[in-house]
Amino acid sequence: MANINFTKRDSFGSKFGIIAATAGSAVGLGNIWRFPYVAGENGGGAFVLIYLGFVFMIGVPVMLSEFTIGRRAKQNAFGSFKTLAPGKPWYLVGLMGIVAAFLILAFYSTIAGWTLEYILQSLTNSFSGKNSAELKQSFETFQSGTFRPILWQIIFMGLTGWIVFSGIKNGIEKYTKILMPLLFALIVVMCIRAVTLPGAMKGLEFLFKPDFSKITWGVVLEALGQAAFSLSIGMGTLITYGSYFNKNTNLATTAVQVSMADTFIAILAGVMIFPAVFAFNLKPDEGFGLVFIVLPNIFEQMAGGYIFSIIFFILLAVAALTSTISVLEVVVAYFVEELKISRKKATVIGSVAISALGILCTLSFGNLGDLKIFNRTIFGVFNDLTANIFLPVGAFLIVIFLGWFLGKKIITDELSNEGTLRIKLLGVFLFIIKFIAPIAIALVFLNSVGIVNFS
Repeated sequence: MANINFTKRDSFGSKFGIIAATAGSAVGLGNIWRFPYVAGENGGGAFVLIYLGFVFMIGVPVMLSEFTIGRRAKQNAFGSFKTLAPGKPWYLVGLMGIVAAFLILAFYSTIAGWTLEYILQSLTNSFSGKNSAELKQSFETFQSGTFRPILWQIIFMGLTGWIVFSGIKNGIEKYTKILMPLLFALIVVMCIRAVTLPGAMKGLEFLFKPDFSKITWGVVLEALGQAAFSLSIGMGTLITYGSYFNKNTNLATTAVQVSMADTFIAILAGVMIFPAVFAFNLKPDEGFGLVFIVLPNIFEQMAGGYIFSIIFFILLAVAALTSTISVLEVVVAYFVEELKISRKKATVIGSVAISALGILCTLSFGNLGDLKIFNRTIFGVFNDLTANIFLPVGAFLIVIFLGWFLGKKIITDELSNEGTLRIKLLGVFLFIIKFIAPIAIALVFLNSVGIVNFS
């Protein structure tokens, strides 16, 4: 084992800062936008139960694995593997995470930019008087445009870069301690309004009353994939954030708390959206359109809809921002520690490079829509490549590395804070990491790339 570099690095300054930042990394469009429509497509309550099981059976152990690797090495995702496995090719896992972060932020910033456009549309009352077909046409016209989608994407990347530019304690921690409570407050307000709508009970029944007849192997794997997507595992973010944890941080407790916060927000998103969808006799499985077409239609019909549309799209933008800063930090940490670039230069270079690539994703819905790679747009290629290959393969290799290579002594040292904490369920954790998690992640991967069909 090589000597580990414990030179002074920026780090999180408080327990709340750690939870806010790490939960902010996990909480994003995956919770507010993707979770409700995936749950809607897969039968509601039964899907939610299976999803919750996977979060705590697979998600928490994998998250804990990433925290362990990051804090042990005190390095970026690439440097962590290089430090813990010198002379071996494990660093390629970290490199894959950095490439994944780069590609994810390129297409994620496209959708994040849309949230800013819809804040403006809400403020200017642009939904007023439009029916569902007109709202759909309005969204598609904006989506396929050039100037406005690119402008909003660049503005969003500018906001992201501005926060990361200031460092861990004075940037990421400082702002997530503001943004996460704001996000929670906004979503609670939206939930209260949703459940007080006439007919809202049908939506709550759909979300919380399991219909196990809807469950197939495909739905089970979709729930597992959503748990992994929602918790941001397999892409280096949690390794990078873990490297900023201090030696007194209880890794196991933090992993459970972050997973609970992430899951709670996802459930609240369902409470916010499904009662409103059922109250207005709309479909809960509208995909992309659920947020940008169906909900504006609901706001237009709802008493006080003008105010609630503003709150909702601000909420969506905040959720996106807490995620984009964590993804950019993966790239910036690599530039700073491996390429020896100052944080400020690294942030500017990373933000500009990702924005340039992101513009191609944004134009995939317009001028570059006919440019296809393997019958996918550039946006689709980046999305599929990361979600179906990089993230599951990354998560698989991370648990193999921890369970089979790193060794029980190092794992025990980290989880016990060098013997100062009592470790509960260590044997269970190691069994999951060695056997259960690799098999589960492999099944998601095989299903997602079409090698095996479990539907």
